[in-house]
Amino acid sequence: MKKKVLTVLLNVVLASTLFAQEVFDFNAFHSISSNELMEFATELSADKYEGRLSGSPEYLEAAKWCASKFEEWGIQPANNGSYFQYFPNAYSEVNSLGSVVYFNGDEKAYLDFPEDYIPGSNSASGTVQAELVYVGHGITAPELGYDDYATVDVKGKIIILESGTPYTKNDETLAKWSPYAYHRYKFRNAVKHGAAGMIYASKLANPNTVNLEGFVYAHVDTKVVAQIMADAGKDYQQIREQLKNMETPSFELPAEQKVFIRAETKYFPDAQACNVVAMIEGSDPELKDEVIIIGGHLDGQGKMGDVTFSSALDNASGISDIMGAAKALATSEVKPKRSVLFILLGGEECGLYGSKYYCNNPLFPLEKTKMMINLDMVGNGTAFFVSGGKTHSQLFSHFQNANNNFIHREIGASAVSKNYGRPRSDASVFEAAGIKTFGLWTRNSVYPVHYHMPADKTNVLTPEIMEDAAKLLYLGVLGVANDTKL
Repeated sequence: MKKKVLTVLLNVVLASTLFAQEVFDFNAFHSISSNELMEFATELSADKYEGRLSGSPEYLEAAKWCASKFEEWGIQPANNGSYFQYFPNAYSEVNSLGSVVYFNGDEKAYLDFPEDYIPGSNSASGTVQAELVYVGHGITAPELGYDDYATVDVKGKIIILESGTPYTKNDETLAKWSPYAYHRYKFRNAVKHGAAGMIYASKLANPNTVNLEGFVYAHVDTKVVAQIMADAGKDYQQIREQLKNMETPSFELPAEQKVFIRAETKYFPDAQACNVVAMIEGSDPELKDEVIIIGGHLDGQGKMGDVTFSSALDNASGISDIMGAAKALATSEVKPKRSVLFILLGGEECGLYGSKYYCNNPLFPLEKTKMMINLDMVGNGTAFFVSGGKTHSQLFSHFQNANNNFIHREIGASAVSKNYGRPRSDASVFEAAGIKTFGLWTRNSVYPVHYHMPADKTNVLTPEIMEDAAKLLYLGVLGVANDTKL
């Protein structure tokens, strides 16, 4: 026993000597293993969880597995004895890959999955075949003098729709356009104008949409849209340039051009998902009332037919990094003076549901939350980037020192800047709630990034950067937790 105590003391003293004012446990630091992190990522990417679609039973099973690991490591439930914070989360099952067929007169082309199309994550179940109308961004904004539908009749037609808005500069004007950037708005506006179906010129799995009765749609690759335009005698690149110039180049395509879409889905409007919440209580009787949050989204893009979107990089990687750091903090002989809250967020892919729910129903007072660090897609690359680091320099110094002394990766940082557009990450939700927030990313991808595609599997992860990310978390968070000058 004396030998064990002496070893621990030596490790702590050595760490203190090497790391200036930062004190940590070398054994805990070195216990973080890329092999174990890959085991976590492999588990979360397994077919049994069907892509962890938020709201689904399989997502809840993945959440239970994560909670079981926290319990195994002695990390306490954070929500009045529960590891779960539930919230409403409607979702749709996509029971087959469906089909998309393009007709140009007597010619017929069957689109291939996933090269040419991805089924609509919230499409209504059924079929639609109709003529085509291009409607640009699908926006009707009279107060902005803009209407993509002003010169076309889409009743009973299939629209071809672009994502985003024509205005993209991040300033106060963008704030006026932001309500029109949401997919849900675009879908509802299409139905309001009488559209029977839709080709979304944005090929990716996207649960951040809405299920509308009778409205069948699919996501189609822009190269397919370009061919459809060429067959109509139009230059797609020129059309998109017109959109950037705030023009509304909507038009009806020739009657011989049609599309057929088939979707097989089931909608669950009353489903719920959850955040997984676990905490290590601070060791200091006064500082323990303050908290540091480590978070990332647990949910993925789900399953379509017999194809699982494993969502390994996005975001089994980030969750695995968090779990590695959590285990190290739980076993560390050097304890955090402030409390540390781990939040594995649900509903991010559906519209940042989990982060919004937490910020409206915090488990610690927001004013007692010293910082939040969010991990999203932290598993493919050779370098780190910390958004918000330049603004919150005292907090960032703990991570920068950890990296410079022990990890030795390139690490960049940016300042917080006001976002006038729609929020696109959980980090932005916490930042908007008044919490000092970092977003940890990896840079210099080693493998292709298969964003929201079925190829996002564990074979595109870089285990070495995941281990270093977890070690950076352990050292940086422990440094912040024990900084009495904050």
